Amino acid sequence: MSMGKNLFQKVWDAHTVRKLSNGETQLLIGTHLIHEVTSPQAFGMIRDLGLKVAYPHRTFATVDHIVPTDQRVQPFADPLADAMITELDNNCKEFGVTYFDIASGDQGIIHVVGPEQGITQPGTTIACGDSHTSTHGAFGAIAFGIGTTQIRDVLATQTMALSPMKVRRINVNGHLKPGVYAKDVILHIIRLWGVNGGTGFAYEYGGDVVDRFTMEERMTVCNMSIEGGARVGYVNPDETTFAYLKGRRYSPAEGEAWDKAVESWKSFASDADCSYDDVVNIKAEDIAPTVTWGINPGQAITIVDNIPTPESVSAEEKDITQEALDYMQLPAGEPIAGIPIDVAFIGSCTNGRLSDFIEAAEYLKGHKVASGIKALAVPGSQRVDVLCKEKGLDKIFEEAGFEWREAGCSMCLAMNPDKLIGQQLCASSSNRNFKGRQGSPTGRTILMSPVMVVAAAVTGKISDAREVFDVKELAEI
Repeated sequence: MSMGKNLFQKVWDAHTVRKLSNGETQLLIGTHLIHEVTSPQAFGMIRDLGLKVAYPHRTFATVDHIVPTDQRVQPFADPLADAMITELDNNCKEFGVTYFDIASGDQGIIHVVGPEQGITQPGTTIACGDSHTSTHGAFGAIAFGIGTTQIRDVLATQTMALSPMKVRRINVNGHLKPGVYAKDVILHIIRLWGVNGGTGFAYEYGGDVVDRFTMEERMTVCNMSIEGGARVGYVNPDETTFAYLKGRRYSPAEGEAWDKAVESWKSFASDADCSYDDVVNIKAEDIAPTVTWGINPGQAITIVDNIPTPESVSAEEKDITQEALDYMQLPAGEPIAGIPIDVAFIGSCTNGRLSDFIEAAEYLKGHKVASGIKALAVPGSQRVDVLCKEKGLDKIFEEAGFEWREAGCSMCLAMNPDKLIGQQLCASSSNRNFKGRQGSPTGRTILMSPVMVVAAAVTGKISDAREVFDVKELAEI
């Protein structure tokens, strides 16, 4: 009796063009997403070769990384940003690529735009010149970041060479405690296995908790798979997936086409008798609000823990722990709660969706940002911005003292004017706390959920949102 297959194997097999002599697979890329930073050189390469984009209807573009979130009329103050965005516009026109520009009302972070447009669909392969492409795996797709030469290959042939991966199944079972969110789940996972724990793996997330998650919560978890070393992270498609996609712009039309698509999507879900290279189980009750303290996302602790000391870690971790403590200038052995902040940022492809702002606004309402704290709220797309404004969320943030900005990556990686200054410390809902990540070579980042960012903003220090807002147990719906 033959064993079943997991989703990774099914999608991989369905998109295999041929096996290459070096052991890699020539893989068909079902959907190619591009933005202004990593695509100009790739377009230049195919132009120099006299080639066209092979399947322009499978490529979608937007501007996100370098676009300013305040002044939105070209020419932008930054000539490099202006040149990059103009170049993308010209390339999309020349090669017939669909482009969600600022004037379209559909612009935003590519990993927010793809799902909300219905471009991201189960059972396909998705590539983008951005490491957080793993976000799209929330829909039951195999999605991964690629480099500039691979972008060239996909533009020219709709294929690329890639080595197969092992698959680790991560089950999160039970019930999350009040005040614990999807961001805490993925930070907890990365904390357990470290930033290299997923090297060579695709992560399949499942279990009671993931099954109950909304699509936006699943996207948050899959988004940071790359921070755990896994190139791919995905969730099997189910009724939650289909309900999210129904009626979206690029989704199959309702009726026969929709029914056929759903049947096809269902077939890609991992079989009950499939095998994995590794299976791990996590108890939801063991997960607490989690924050980083160091210079990589694996250097994380719960909000009630103390900052590690070099003596409290393994010999292998001693040097990186000391390096992180020196850079972050945090008091080793002392509580993380109470560390003063300078900046609070809610946004990014990790936590810049409608549900993030709804949850954060629920607790922010009636509070004020602490004196001297710069606080930014940046929707992940123009559509998210519109939906937030329809609900009056922007007013809640602004009345509290946040700046409500236009859509973009903003302070996540600060390739735009939203940067830390000097040694400012930022409470951030983004995905990376590397040295200099938020624009200042000495700036410091502490990652956390949006609600925890709000707690830090109103107290002026790293705080336990459960205490600040008196978070109570909510009845099961």
